[in-house]
Amino acid sequence: MKQKGMLSEDNYPTLRDMPETDRPRERMMQAGPGALSNAELLAILLRTGSAEESVLKLSYRVLNEVGGLRGLKSTSFEELTALKGIGPAKALLLMAGLELGKRMSGAPPSERITIRSPKDVADVMMEEMRYHTQEHFVCLYLNTKNHIIGRETIFIGSLNSSIVHPREVYKEAIRRSSASVICLHNHPSGDATPSREDIDVTRRLQEAGRILGIELLDHGARCS
Repeated sequence: MKQKGMLSEDNYPTLRDMPETDRPRERMMQAGPGALSNAELLAILLRTGSAEESVLKLSYRVLNEVGGLRGLKSTSFEELTALKGIGPAKALLLMAGLELGKRMSGAPPSERITIRSPKDVADVMMEEMRYHTQEHFVCLYLNTKNHIIGRETIFIGSLNSSIVHPREVYKEAIRRSSASVICLHNHPSGDATPSREDIDVTRRLQEAGRILGIELLDHGARCS
């Protein structure tokens, strides 16, 4: 029985009927996974539909039949393969994705990286940053216990205060409900002396963080 208010697979658009920019993979590349519906994310996992229905129609029907994400989480391999259009390979893909999500959400704090000092940041990032031949501006997002809950490369190229905008840094911080942010970038030249641009960027990020209530813990440069 379909849940009230849910879109029927009969009127869900096919990929051919959708503008290319509205298709799940393209939208995910442009806007990130958070912009996609449950059915669209499921369609990316399943990859293909059948001769009778598109992968989007299949995804929406599966969600309707199992009762949404909560129902999908508790659906067994036998129950999945009993659904029309879901063979063993697709069922295993779904179960693997669900299990990864379960393990991530259930990971104990002891398995998360905690930042207590600049050395902790260097231990996490130095090995990766030292080999870049261009400047990479990277942000680490922390929770209230200083556990790293995410990281993003915001910009690649010569650091410039007009390009590294606080909007891009704190947009991700807000999306992740971060308590604080650490920003860092490499200097391929090997000279870690802060430049005028480094200082300008840090000042702008500190001001924006104060307004938003998200503390900028550090903005440092790591040498190659």
